[in-house]
Amino acid sequence: MIKYLKRGKDVQVRADEDARVRATVESIIKDVEARGDAAVRDYSKQFDNWDPADFRLSADAVEKARRSLSAREIEDIAFAQKQVRNFAQIQRDSMQDVEVETYPGVVLGHRNIPMDAVGCYIPGGKYPLLASAHMSVLTAKVAGVKRVVATAPPYQGAPHPAIVTAMSMAGADEILVLGGVQAVVAMAVGTETIAPVDMLVGPGNMYVAEAKRQLYGRVGIDLFAGPTETLVIADETADGEMCAVDLLGQAEHGPTSPAILLTTSERLAQETMAEIDRQLKILPTAAIAAVSWAEYGEVIVCDTQEEMLKKANELAFEHVQVLTRDPDYFLAHMTNYGALFLGPRTNVSFGDKVIGTNHTLPTNRNARYTGGLWVGKFLKTCTYQKVLTDEASALMGEYCSRLCHMENFAGHGEQANLRVRRYGTRAEVPWYQPVPALS
Repeated sequence: MIKYLKRGKDVQVRADEDARVRATVESIIKDVEARGDAAVRDYSKQFDNWDPADFRLSADAVEKARRSLSAREIEDIAFAQKQVRNFAQIQRDSMQDVEVETYPGVVLGHRNIPMDAVGCYIPGGKYPLLASAHMSVLTAKVAGVKRVVATAPPYQGAPHPAIVTAMSMAGADEILVLGGVQAVVAMAVGTETIAPVDMLVGPGNMYVAEAKRQLYGRVGIDLFAGPTETLVIADETADGEMCAVDLLGQAEHGPTSPAILLTTSERLAQETMAEIDRQLKILPTAAIAAVSWAEYGEVIVCDTQEEMLKKANELAFEHVQVLTRDPDYFLAHMTNYGALFLGPRTNVSFGDKVIGTNHTLPTNRNARYTGGLWVGKFLKTCTYQKVLTDEASALMGEYCSRLCHMENFAGHGEQANLRVRRYGTRAEVPWYQPVPALS
């Protein structure tokens, strides 16, 4: 039986907050649509106190940012990007174009076609999340996207040099210093100075996530990546120090980031909560992590491993760290998660920053129906068909004609009938009538 030792905010409170966010975002979208660059600039001044002559960085400005980094910092960025590029390329290579003769004279196929233009949002107002440049810009380029626009908010009143450098090294074609909803809307709908894109990708706060939700359909999106979530699944073989570190390491993302411990050991649960209290007294980002833990943190004790599995699939969290005797049990049986981190030697931070898997992952239980951002998100798998012989065209036409008339589609049926007359031996087939079977 499930036992809660700690619960987060009431669901209704969260719903009320979501409603306020929706209304704010809707008004910004309408304003940017109506006033374009002027609205974008107004919101940039209002929210980020940022009013440059041009939101787009010049090549000289990008080079200046790179020169401000040490050789060690540039090498660290290059190492991380190598890991991400390598795994993305492996994933791309797994996606093959197909062409096959499925019936004599009938050829079907599909092509994996890169999108023309993608906008990548890189969070950076509170923390300079340069890793998001690897995950979005670089992955889009591996997929073959021709135009990649990357944008990040100013950090402490200026472009963050590491973010700018990471964007450039990842292959961004345009680099903007612009944050928040106004950046996402500008890329989606276009302004006088920013050409629109076909798809928006990248994580962000609840406002950015809501903007992507409202813009979906007008442009594609990767997924609904809102405030980060972490679930630690642990049994009696784990220790409170590691569980606490792995929970707080994600709770520091923001004050609305859920962090949950799911365990079969009440002893471990109590140890972890005590350890979290201790670490919050020394954690440099405790001002944020403490709010997140107090309002969105939960501790859940289950009787069995199977009960933990059921609860974990119900939660469908973004990050799932497994610290149990047999982590592969969850690899084999979990179906709803953004990414799994199996065993104590790895952790969510490895995935966030360096190891090579993508860190843009589904939140808000969206892992029930989608995985995270990957190279395949930037590709459209488009089918085609060819009929190479008269015999095949006439045969498909006969079946198609009768099927169309079962649905009362006379015009569809005539498309089939015309092929029967021209490429078959049945010129007598009447217009707008199903082709009778010969036997």
